[in-house]
Amino acid sequence: MAYIDAHVHVWSDDTQRYPRLGEVLCSPNAPASFPPAELLRIAQPAGVERINLIQISFYGFDNSCMLDAIAQYPDVFVGTAVIDPYAEHLERMMAELASRGIRAFRIHPRLSKQPPGTWLQPGGYRAMFAAGAKNRQAMSCMIEPDALPELDRMCTEFPDTPVVIDHLCRIGADGVIRDADVDALCGIAKHKNVMLKIGGFYALGKKEPPYDDLAPLIRSVVHAFGPERCMWESDSPFQVLGPHTYQASIDLVRERLDFLSAADKDWILRKTAENFYFG
Repeated sequence: MAYIDAHVHVWSDDTQRYPRLGEVLCSPNAPASFPPAELLRIAQPAGVERINLIQISFYGFDNSCMLDAIAQYPDVFVGTAVIDPYAEHLERMMAELASRGIRAFRIHPRLSKQPPGTWLQPGGYRAMFAAGAKNRQAMSCMIEPDALPELDRMCTEFPDTPVVIDHLCRIGADGVIRDADVDALCGIAKHKNVMLKIGGFYALGKKEPPYDDLAPLIRSVVHAFGPERCMWESDSPFQVLGPHTYQASIDLVRERLDFLSAADKDWILRKTAENFYFG
């Protein structure tokens, strides 16, 4: 089976061609660069043949590095870009990026400069949600459970807009998996165009491979969303730092979750991402 990784960052050490904003990487052990060739060297032995790239935060709204990677490997990569929700002509910008392989746009409270309770209030997000429904481009949300009520409001207003929630909504990022957070995430599954990325295991719960402590959480969300709306993500290169490995991330889904059928695994490891990002 050929798998799809729904969430990977790439960046270059060529800071003249791809200038950075000076933001510090979220891991002090992160490599100086993580180019496409290095990504494929890690991913392909695990059976991963296609990948959705995510704009790394220190490039801001300049998606050039990711777009160049997509252009270099058009049969392998698509992308999730970051654009300014306060910019003008967002609909036109989104349509232009669609022609360059951009299937989604990353959004989060820090980007909107709003607290989680009002993070989707800026008017630009209404334009983005509307254009997303028209262009079949997703709003890819890097959020925690406290941002879910506001997302629920927007999904109610724009039911046809594809939405992706990253990293299991970061439940357990502080080491504690709370039932209330799991219930809140499962509740958002009532919106039929919301999908969920299952990954970022290195940063959740006990934060130790083989990540078996995350199994009850994954069981709950797969039951709520259905495997056809769940997709595996590694969040590399952060998944391959310290004691964590790419293989351990994919093996949690492929080998260790006995409540998943073979068909469920096929959806999570391939078909969901294939249908949305590559369909």
